[in-house]
Amino acid sequence: MSVLLAANTRLKMGEMASLSPGSDEALVERARQADARAFETLYRSHVDRVYGLCLRMTGNVAEAEDCTQEAFIQAWSKLDKFRGDSTFATWMHRVAVNAVLGRMRKSRREHDRIQAVSELTTAPETIGDGANMQDIEGALANLPSGARHVFVLHAVYGFSHDETGDMLGIAAGTSKAQLHRAKRLMMQQLNHEQSTEIGRN
Repeated sequence: MSVLLAANTRLKMGEMASLSPGSDEALVERARQADARAFETLYRSHVDRVYGLCLRMTGNVAEAEDCTQEAFIQAWSKLDKFRGDSTFATWMHRVAVNAVLGRMRKSRREHDRIQAVSELTTAPETIGDGANMQDIEGALANLPSGARHVFVLHAVYGFSHDETGDMLGIAAGTSKAQLHRAKRLMMQQLNHEQSTEIGRN
């Protein structure tokens, strides 16, 4: 934790330390040798994307910030478990998902809001051509948590059903079913909203 706090302090103060360039894999190897600056470089490179994922999962800025910090704390302590079978970015996404789900289990409450969906530039084919981004955001916010998490990981971030299922602790078939459920519920809500709007005119 002290490593992350120190990194954040330096960034907020505008101090740009002179860090050796290198690939993620090289930086991970250096970080494994307790090189805090190497890990700080990894943190700077990936914190925005990790925060974006946490925000989509929690729908709450404060919770997303806490989960992001927790994810990097876990990553720092579990670097020996990164085997290089996937990219460091993918591994960090997995760590972040675990941090979010762990926080939800610990607090015993779910969040019904999801924000920051600007990266979702096109609606899924089954949702409807007439839906705008505000409508889609509202439909996402009303999804049950299981369907929402699958939709975010698969439709927004592009993880396969196997990867999504692995991160959420469900079978790939369940992930597919949840995605189908998410699209069906979103389409129903969007169609309802469009019908309501037409009725007002």
